[in-house]
Amino acid sequence: MSMFYNKTIETLPTAHLRKLQNERLQKLLRRVYQKVPFYKKQFDENGIRPQDIKGVEDLHKLPFTKKDDLRDNYPFSMFAVPVEEVVRIHASSGTTGKPTVVGYTKNDLDMFDEVVARSLVCAGARPGMKLHNAYGYGLFTGGLGMHGGATKLGMAVIPVSGGMTDRQLMILQDFAPEVICCTPSYAQTLAEEMKKRGIPKEAINLKYAILGAEPWTETIRQQVEKGLDVNATNIYGLSEIIGPGVSQEDFGEKGRGSYIWEDHFFPEVVDRDTGEPLPQGEEGVLVFTTLTKEAFPLIRYWTNDICSIFYDKNAKRTHIKMSAIKGRADDMLIIRGVNLFHTQVEVLLKDFAGLAPNYQLTVTREGTMDEVKLDVEVEKEISDELGGGGFGGHGTVVSLAKRLQKKVKDNTGISMKVELKEYGQIPRSKGGKLSRVRDLRAL
Repeated sequence: MSMFYNKTIETLPTAHLRKLQNERLQKLLRRVYQKVPFYKKQFDENGIRPQDIKGVEDLHKLPFTKKDDLRDNYPFSMFAVPVEEVVRIHASSGTTGKPTVVGYTKNDLDMFDEVVARSLVCAGARPGMKLHNAYGYGLFTGGLGMHGGATKLGMAVIPVSGGMTDRQLMILQDFAPEVICCTPSYAQTLAEEMKKRGIPKEAINLKYAILGAEPWTETIRQQVEKGLDVNATNIYGLSEIIGPGVSQEDFGEKGRGSYIWEDHFFPEVVDRDTGEPLPQGEEGVLVFTTLTKEAFPLIRYWTNDICSIFYDKNAKRTHIKMSAIKGRADDMLIIRGVNLFHTQVEVLLKDFAGLAPNYQLTVTREGTMDEVKLDVEVEKEISDELGGGGFGGHGTVVSLAKRLQKKVKDNTGISMKVELKEYGQIPRSKGGKLSRVRDLRAL
């Protein structure tokens, strides 16, 4: 089989791709104006008619759609088709307020399967392989989304879902899947549990890990690849746009960004404060317009994810790429006037032999002053060697903590207390998304 799942589209010359996008955009705008009262009102209030937007270069004239707009139209008022034509309903995994509800027609599900199948091939999967699917099944789009794409590709899906690590390890050994998909933090958990239980890497058959649903860095990639003996790539998506499969990193182009399947999802990056479009390569908020969705189309959806987009001239495909997600605009910590994402700290850990990439930031407020504490685990061998039991005063640990504290201050501009913990003391992923930050200021 070719390395491409859909070579015709994935290597389409940019000019042809732009023509396709413009045709799809004009059709989309006419439809939402007629079918979605929210969008008709937005257009009318801004004095814009669908025909005023000639192509994607005019998108900046339209207002953004934000998560609050979806909540205000809960549950089905943003749908562009009658509910009777909707064949599946998902909802976001948001922890506060009403979830954002998304619907799919049969054609939407076919497209969802197509972009996930493309992503799987991009990650190294092939027909006939087995997929150990450890994303959660349910209202969250991850489990069923990956399942449908893998089935379309011709893989055998093992629908394990999240959690129950004992069972996951047994299935990995007994069923011998070549591919796993899960959150990066859960892949870390699986690798650690294998090591703890003395399960040799040869006991499992994994070749590829497709990780997403939370920001992660090269530090975690290295740990997962070493621990599970896999080639690990990033998959990106969000339920409002489709679910997983909006973009995918190629297994031979790691660290060089993830392809956005821009025949279906047109991306922009805009300034987080002004909303003005930014040039390629500049970092800002990622915004998507869905070009082909029927049930739940979105125009200029503000994802809150911070990244850049760019074309890679040396890439296998012609579609634009996005950088790794640095964090979310609403998750960005502002500490004493300085902006901080937890990934900025995580990326520094790889420079210190003896530290495990398991960490947590805790933010508190003393009077009017914000304070940040960074807890980081040492590797198991060092933890065992120093014997635990409050080893914080040991010379090696004190020296390592001081060096890390200086590195963090030099790279982020923020002074924070650093405390090294025994291996296993910081919370692990049980299969869902893992929170690396505890912000106690509002409690």
